[in-house]
Amino acid sequence: MTILGIDFGLKKIGLAMAEDGFVSPLRVIANSSQTLEQITILCKERSVQKIILGRSDNKLFPFAESFARILEERCHLPVEFQDETLTTNDAIERMITLGKKRKFRQEQEDAVSAALILEEYLAKNA
Repeated sequence: MTILGIDFGLKKIGLAMAEDGFVSPLRVIANSSQTLEQITILCKERSVQKIILGRSDNKLFPFAESFARILEERCHLPVEFQDETLTTNDAIERMITLGKKRKFRQEQEDAVSAALILEEYLAKNA
Protein backbone atom coordinates (compact mmCIF):
# COMPACT_ATOMS: atom_id res chain seq x y z
CA MET A 1 0.00 0.00 0.00
CA THR A 2 1.23 3.49 -0.86
CA ILE A 3 0.54 6.14 1.79
CA LEU A 4 1.27 9.86 1.67
CA GLY A 5 2.26 11.51 4.95
CA ILE A 6 1.74 15.23 5.46
CA ASP A 7 3.17 17.57 8.07
CA PHE A 8 0.78 20.51 7.70
CA GLY A 9 1.84 24.10 8.27
CA LEU A 10 0.40 27.45 7.27
CA LYS A 11 3.56 28.42 5.35
CA LYS A 12 5.00 25.07 4.28
CA ILE A 13 3.98 21.44 4.11
CA GLY A 14 6.24 18.43 4.51
CA LEU A 15 5.55 15.35 2.42
CA ALA A 16 6.71 11.77 2.90
CA MET A 17 5.83 8.48 1.26
CA ALA A 18 5.38 4.97 2.62
CA GLU A 19 5.52 2.20 0.06
CA ASP A 20 5.33 -1.41 1.17
CA GLY A 21 6.21 -0.36 4.73
CA PHE A 22 9.32 1.62 3.72
CA VAL A 23 9.03 5.30 4.71
CA SER A 24 11.04 8.12 3.17
CA PRO A 25 10.87 11.92 3.30
CA LEU A 26 9.83 13.31 -0.06
CA ARG A 27 9.97 17.10 -0.13
CA VAL A 28 8.69 20.35 1.34
CA ILE A 29 6.27 22.53 -0.60
CA ALA A 30 4.97 26.02 0.05
CA ASN A 31 1.41 26.19 1.33
CA SER A 32 -0.10 28.23 -1.49
CA SER A 33 -3.03 28.30 -3.87
CA GLN A 34 -1.29 25.49 -5.82
CA THR A 35 -0.85 23.12 -2.86
CA LEU A 36 -3.98 21.03 -3.34
CA GLU A 37 -3.30 20.63 -7.05
CA GLN A 38 0.32 19.59 -6.38
CA ILE A 39 -0.77 16.98 -3.84
CA THR A 40 -3.56 15.69 -6.10
CA ILE A 41 -1.09 15.21 -8.96
CA LEU A 42 1.41 13.51 -6.64
CA CYS A 43 -1.28 11.11 -5.40
CA LYS A 44 -2.20 10.15 -8.96
CA GLU A 45 1.42 9.77 -10.11
CA ARG A 46 2.37 7.61 -7.13
CA SER A 47 -0.93 5.67 -6.93
CA VAL A 48 -1.45 6.77 -3.34
CA GLN A 49 -4.18 4.84 -1.54
CA LYS A 50 -4.37 6.77 1.74
CA ILE A 51 -3.23 10.07 3.23
CA ILE A 52 -2.04 10.50 6.82
CA LEU A 53 -2.07 14.06 8.13
CA GLY A 54 -0.24 15.11 11.26
CA ARG A 55 -2.57 16.24 14.02
CA SER A 56 -1.46 18.69 16.64
CA ASP A 57 -3.51 19.98 19.52
CA ASN A 58 -2.72 23.62 18.91
CA LYS A 59 -4.22 26.53 17.03
CA LEU A 60 -3.31 24.91 13.67
CA PHE A 61 -5.71 22.01 14.06
CA PRO A 62 -8.83 23.77 12.69
CA PHE A 63 -6.83 24.69 9.56
CA ALA A 64 -5.47 21.14 9.23
CA GLU A 65 -8.95 19.70 9.68
CA SER A 66 -10.33 21.93 6.93
CA PHE A 67 -7.36 21.08 4.70
CA ALA A 68 -8.02 17.35 5.29
CA ARG A 69 -11.67 17.63 4.25
CA ILE A 70 -10.80 19.48 1.04
CA LEU A 71 -7.96 17.05 0.31
CA GLU A 72 -10.28 14.09 0.77
CA GLU A 73 -12.74 15.56 -1.74
CA ARG A 74 -10.08 16.55 -4.29
CA CYS A 75 -8.04 13.33 -4.17
CA HIS A 76 -10.93 10.93 -3.54
CA LEU A 77 -8.79 9.23 -0.89
CA PRO A 78 -9.29 8.55 2.80
CA VAL A 79 -7.48 11.02 5.06
CA GLU A 80 -6.64 9.98 8.60
CA PHE A 81 -4.98 11.91 11.41
CA GLN A 82 -1.91 10.85 13.35
CA ASP A 83 -0.59 12.64 16.43
CA GLU A 84 2.44 14.72 15.50
CA THR A 85 3.49 15.87 18.96
CA LEU A 86 7.24 16.62 19.00
CA THR A 87 7.86 15.28 15.48
CA THR A 88 9.71 18.43 14.42
CA ASN A 89 12.06 18.16 17.41
CA ASP A 90 12.57 14.45 16.69
CA ALA A 91 13.22 15.21 13.02
CA ILE A 92 15.87 17.79 13.88
CA GLU A 93 17.54 15.40 16.34
CA ARG A 94 17.55 12.62 13.74
CA MET A 95 19.15 14.87 11.11
CA ILE A 96 21.78 16.10 13.58
CA THR A 97 22.61 12.48 14.43
CA LEU A 98 22.99 11.76 10.71
CA GLY A 99 25.36 14.73 10.38
CA LYS A 100 23.12 16.85 8.18
CA LYS A 101 24.12 20.50 7.83
CA ARG A 102 21.98 23.20 9.43
CA LYS A 103 20.77 24.58 6.07
CA PHE A 104 19.67 21.10 4.95
CA ARG A 105 17.91 20.55 8.27
CA GLN A 106 16.00 23.81 7.94
CA GLU A 107 14.95 22.99 4.37
CA GLN A 108 13.94 19.39 5.05
CA GLU A 109 12.70 19.24 8.64
CA ASP A 110 9.05 19.22 7.57
CA ALA A 111 9.57 16.33 5.14
CA VAL A 112 11.39 14.35 7.83
CA SER A 113 8.58 15.22 10.26
CA ALA A 114 6.08 13.85 7.74
CA ALA A 115 8.13 10.64 7.56
CA LEU A 116 8.06 10.35 11.36
CA ILE A 117 4.29 10.85 11.34
CA LEU A 118 4.00 7.99 8.84
CA GLU A 119 6.32 5.75 10.87
CA GLU A 120 4.19 6.32 13.97
CA TYR A 121 1.01 5.59 12.02
CA LEU A 122 2.42 2.37 10.57
CA ALA A 123 3.72 1.21 13.95
CA LYS A 124 0.31 1.80 15.54
CA ASN A 125 -1.57 0.10 12.73
CA ALA A 126 0.72 -2.86 12.01
